[in-house]
Amino acid sequence: MSDSTGAIPSNRMVSFGEALPLFFKNYAAFQGRSSRGAYWWAALAVVLISFAIAIVDAILFSGFVRTSNGNGPISILFSLVTLVPGIAIGVRRLHDIGRSGWWVLIALTVIGILLLLYWYVQPGQRQSNTFGEDSEAGR
Repeated sequence: MSDSTGAIPSNRMVSFGEALPLFFKNYAAFQGRSSRGAYWWAALAVVLISFAIAIVDAILFSGFVRTSNGNGPISILFSLVTLVPGIAIGVRRLHDIGRSGWWVLIALTVIGILLLLYWYVQPGQRQSNTFGEDSEAGR
C-alpha cells in the first residue's frame, strides 16, 4: 500500500483512461472512497463528452427538437445517465477526505458549491477512516 514517505498507493493512481469506466462501474455505489484523480479525471471526461454531444445535437436537431434552455435530446439523455454516478462519485470523494456523503446536499446552496469544490481538491486521507481503507472504489 503506502510507504512511510507518504507516497500515493499504486491502487489509488487513476489515469484518464480508467476514470470513466470506474465512474460507470460504480454507477450507484455510495459507499467506499474515490481519489482526487478519479473524481477530476471523470469530471473532465464528462465535460468533454458533453461538449461533443452538444455539437452532435446542434448538427442533428438544429431547429427541430430543442428545450427552452437550448439542450437537445441527446444532451438531456446524457445528463440523466450521468446524474446518479455524478452524485455517487461526489459522495465517495467526500468519504475520501473523511466527511459524510450527506454534505453533498450543501450543493443546493451557492456557497455550498464553493465549499464542495474546496473539499474536492483536498488530498484524501492516507490511512483508513470510517468510510474504509485507502483504496480506490471499484478496483
